[in-house]
Amino acid sequence: MPKEILLPALTADFEGGIIDAWHRQAGDKIEIGDIIAEVSTDKAVIELEAEFAGTLGKILVPAGADEVAVNTPIALMLLDGETQDALQGFVPGAELAADTAPTRMDPVGTNVEAANSALAEKPIEKGDRLFASPVAIRIANQLGINLASIEGSGPDGRIVLGDVEAVAALQGPKVAPTAAAASYQTTTEMPPAGSYTIVPADKIRTVIARRLSEAKRDIPHFYLTIDCVLDGLLEARRLANGSTGDDKKISVNDFIVKACAMALHDVPGANTGWANDSLLQFNDVNVAVAVATPRGLITPVVFRADTKDLSTISSELKVLATRAKEGRLKPEEYKGGGFTLSNLGMYGIREFSAIINPPQACILAVGAGEQRAVVRDGQVIVATVMSCTLSVDHHAVDGALGAEFLQAVKRYVERPELMRA
Repeated sequence: MPKEILLPALTADFEGGIIDAWHRQAGDKIEIGDIIAEVSTDKAVIELEAEFAGTLGKILVPAGADEVAVNTPIALMLLDGETQDALQGFVPGAELAADTAPTRMDPVGTNVEAANSALAEKPIEKGDRLFASPVAIRIANQLGINLASIEGSGPDGRIVLGDVEAVAALQGPKVAPTAAAASYQTTTEMPPAGSYTIVPADKIRTVIARRLSEAKRDIPHFYLTIDCVLDGLLEARRLANGSTGDDKKISVNDFIVKACAMALHDVPGANTGWANDSLLQFNDVNVAVAVATPRGLITPVVFRADTKDLSTISSELKVLATRAKEGRLKPEEYKGGGFTLSNLGMYGIREFSAIINPPQACILAVGAGEQRAVVRDGQVIVATVMSCTLSVDHHAVDGALGAEFLQAVKRYVERPELMRA
C-alpha cells in the first residue's frame, strides 16, 4: 500500500507553507534523508528531507500551488515491491480524514439561536491556547466562529475542520456587519477602478503585517533617543581594515552589534522579554539584526555576541545576511534572539523608531552618522554624530533602565577600545 508523504511541522510554530520546488520526480528512488522538496515558510525556504525510503510514486501538490497546512498529503511513496498499479484507487488523506472526522450531529430540533448565543458568551481570553488544526483556525476566522466554544473531535480533543463546519452549519448565514463596521466600510473609499493594480501579499508579507499590527497594538511602547559621537569608532574601523580584503572588512554595523551586546551584558535588565504576564530574563546575549530581503524583513541572530570579537561577528553577519536574502536561513539561525538591532543609516535616515519584536522587550533603531556641530569643553566643534532610538516594552523595562542601557551603548560606541571578546 502506498505511503503518504505529509507536510511535517518544520518548526515549532509552523502551520503551513508553499512547495517552492520538487527536487525529485515520480519514479525516482528515494533514500531516508534525501532532499525531496523545498518549502517556503513565513521566514525562509526550508529543505524537506525524506523520512522513509521507497520510490516517489506521485506528486500531489505541485510546486507553486497555494499554501498547504501541516499534515496535508503532498506526495505518495511506493514501498519495496510496489508498482504504479498500487496507486490506482488509492485515496490520499482518507485515513487521516477518518481519524479526525467529527461525530455527526442531528440537526432536527437544534436551537440555532441558543447555539449562536453560546458562542457569543464564551470569548477567547488573551493567553488561552487552542488545540486546533491550522485549517480549522483559518476557516473559523473567515467565518467568524469562536474556537473556544467548540469541543474538538480529533485526537486528544483537537479541533479539526469538520468541527468548524458543523458549527457553521448550525449558525446558518453570516450576520450583517455591525454598525461600526458598516460605517467604516462606507467611509473608506478605494481609488477609482483602473488606477491601481492589486498585488496579492505573499505569506511572509501577510505574517509580518499581522505580527507588527499585534505588537504595535498590544505592547506599551515608549522611546528613548541618544546621540553617539562616531569619530573614535570610525578611526578604529579604519585601522582594523587597513590591511584586510573587502570580504573581511568590519562595518560600522558590526561595531554597533558588539556595542549592544556589551551593553546588554553590563545591563542584564534590558536583556529581557515579556510573555504570558511573565518577565523573561534571557541567559545569553543573542542579538538579532534586521536584514531587508526581497521577501520582507527577517532578523538572523548572532548568538552570545558579547563573547565574540568583531571579526567573528562581522564574518557571521555576512554569511547570515547572504543566506537571508537568498531565503536559505535555517530556523535555528533566526529564532532565539533576545534583542534586535535595526540600522537604516546606510540609507541616510537620520532617526526613526522601530516596532518591538515580541517577546523581546527592546529594539534599537540606528540612524546615519553625519557631521553636526557639538559643544565640547565650551567650544563648538564638528563631529560625526549618530542618533539611536530605543523602543522599549514598558511591561518589562522602565525608563531608567532603558536610559542606563543606552548610556552603556554610547560608552562602547564612543570608546571602541573597551569592546572585548
